[in-house]
Amino acid sequence: MTDFPWQARVLTLFPDMFPGPLGVSLAGRALENNIWALAARDIRNFATDKHRSVDDTPAGGGPGMVMRADIVAAAIDEAAAELPDVPLVYLTPRGATLTQSRVQDFAKGAGMILLCGRFEGLDERVIEARNVEEISIGDYVLAGGEVAAMVLLEAIIRLLPGVMGSGQSGLEESFETGLLEYPHYTRPREFEGIGIPEVLTSGDHGKVSAWRQAMAEQVTKERRPDLWAAHIGRKSDGDDN
Repeated sequence: MTDFPWQARVLTLFPDMFPGPLGVSLAGRALENNIWALAARDIRNFATDKHRSVDDTPAGGGPGMVMRADIVAAAIDEAAAELPDVPLVYLTPRGATLTQSRVQDFAKGAGMILLCGRFEGLDERVIEARNVEEISIGDYVLAGGEVAAMVLLEAIIRLLPGVMGSGQSGLEESFETGLLEYPHYTRPREFEGIGIPEVLTSGDHGKVSAWRQAMAEQVTKERRPDLWAAHIGRKSDGDDN
């Protein structure tokens, strides 16, 4: 147990969605063990009318509704007063694509504030006025930012000290080295006529390591040419130094 858990504040219209899947497995145990802490705040609590309205029609016309800058700003300001100097992230398809490198940066900090949009999104003025970092978890659209926030949080939480059983557990996973992960095998030794590659049962750790590296490179080259090109670029830069 740590004295200062990594803190997450989630600003949402649906606080009952949390912790959701973050309350089970590794993240759930870490939450119970005070490695990280979560508070989900209802943005409607900052509404100023009896109907607890948080949205209005878009300026210039068009379909849908837009979350109001003044109400969202009030929610942000309360969370920022509790957690000063932590990243403020808005989950949105137009944001920068989330990477493992950015996840690692978040995990090294003290926590973060996550803003979950709904409807057509947020008034642009609150994004600019509160220096909000926009992040996307992929090129698709969800009904709101809550599920995306859970994805981001789970990616971060598993990297916090004490969450995974072994300090080496994440070192060879996809993206940690810029490559996708190599294939895995376990018992039974033969499954529907397909055996485990002999090198993995040879007992030769050097050959196993070389096979895994070769397979990681092969899988990355076949499935993610963008990652492969970046990997080759890094190797070339290293050779030039």
